[in-house]
Amino acid sequence: MASVTFEQATRCYPGADRPAVDHLDLDIADGEFVVLVGPSGCGKTTSLRMIAGLETVDSGSIRIGARDVTDDDPKDRDVAMVFQNYALYPHMSVAQNLGFSLKIAKMSKADIRERILDAARLLDLEPYLDRKPKDLSGGQRQRVAMGRAIVRRPQVFLMDEPLSNLDAKLRVQTRNQIAGLQRRLGTTTVYVTHDQVEAMTMGDRVAVLRDGVLQQCAPPRELYRYPANAFVAEFIGSPAMNLFTLPVVDNTVRMGDWPIPVPREIAHCAGELVVGIRPEHLEIGADGVEIQIDVVEELGADAYLYGRIVLADNAFSQPIVARVGGQDPPARGSRVRLRPQPEHLHFFGTDGARR
Repeated sequence: MASVTFEQATRCYPGADRPAVDHLDLDIADGEFVVLVGPSGCGKTTSLRMIAGLETVDSGSIRIGARDVTDDDPKDRDVAMVFQNYALYPHMSVAQNLGFSLKIAKMSKADIRERILDAARLLDLEPYLDRKPKDLSGGQRQRVAMGRAIVRRPQVFLMDEPLSNLDAKLRVQTRNQIAGLQRRLGTTTVYVTHDQVEAMTMGDRVAVLRDGVLQQCAPPRELYRYPANAFVAEFIGSPAMNLFTLPVVDNTVRMGDWPIPVPREIAHCAGELVVGIRPEHLEIGADGVEIQIDVVEELGADAYLYGRIVLADNAFSQPIVARVGGQDPPARGSRVRLRPQPEHLHFFGTDGARR
């Protein structure tokens, strides 16, 4: 096992107007589970492939443990990759798929058999060792793909959206299995996903990328509570954080007809701020921001109110979403007042920087 380090790593594709990965600095500790997340095209899969040696590093370097592997061939990096499409050999049995890389490495038959059985026990695949991939469910195929990586006992696991082909229920089950398995094995793991729920529930730390640039890397709770900028604030959380661009007047911003005091040290920095508030930090009350409710999503214990802020002239401002108790939510078309919890307000600069 080993750490993984990006040092100003950059990847530029020919003809592209910007780097796919732009001066990435990221340290992944030995045994850590780090998730790369971000919108499509943000550079997360390219970053993963750079570790594997499947993408060229145009500048900067990548280290695995104490060794600079920037120019090493993929086969010399001692990493194992789990792909989105499983990439199993259809004509081979589960056991043959698991042991193929070991056979290529000319390991003895006894050692191959031992490693296959160890991985099969770990992944509950023992009953399926003689089956072909076509005879397996999606979840079982994914476990075989995992097993094929495990038997190699690499320094680093690389996983590229391994759950994207599974249905919702199986995704939940399999992500818990992968997270539990990684903790038992203690192998350094870099995991790519576009699903923020996977990112937040699986990773020791989550790295958020945008346009090839690292925005923030932190434990999930810190990422949610203390986003570094407005992009992270809006990207992490479902529904997304409410963000309002408001002018600062006399150390105050107004959300609809509701005044919100701005801390003096922040108010003096800019004439305009982006104010953020998560849906669960809005409370229905006698005072606060007046909204008209357009849609009510009832989810059992909770309900989400989607509406628009009512302005003084009875016109409507930008959309807003709030989470309330699900027992007796307000009706669609009604008007309510929402009070933002002042201790949970976030203030950002209009350029996206954290204030």
